[in-house]
Amino acid sequence: MPYLKIQTNQEIEAAEQQALLQEASSLVATELGKSENYVMVNIEPAHSMLFAGNDAPTAYLELKSIGLAESQTKKLSAALCNLIHSKIHVPTERIYIEFSNAPRNMWGWNKTTF
Repeated sequence: MPYLKIQTNQEIEAAEQQALLQEASSLVATELGKSENYVMVNIEPAHSMLFAGNDAPTAYLELKSIGLAESQTKKLSAALCNLIHSKIHVPTERIYIEFSNAPRNMWGWNKTTF
């Protein structure tokens, strides 16, 4: 049920995308204490993006999950920023992350909801 979307203006080679997907999936599962069997990660590289008026490396992330507590977001922000910086070299001050707590009845899966 956790979903992480990563958008960036950086080109990412296919092998690097796969490695980032796997590491991001594991990180989200670990940080949220949820089974990786339910984690979905999406990478959208090479977007036209500006941040602070220029097109230097930047990224925008969305993390949605059932039961995501406000108390978890600071640690998640640090972990996700560090991951993006280490994998695709976006400076952490050029990363925005939107966190969303999804109600169980508003998250569908396998012909039902959670």
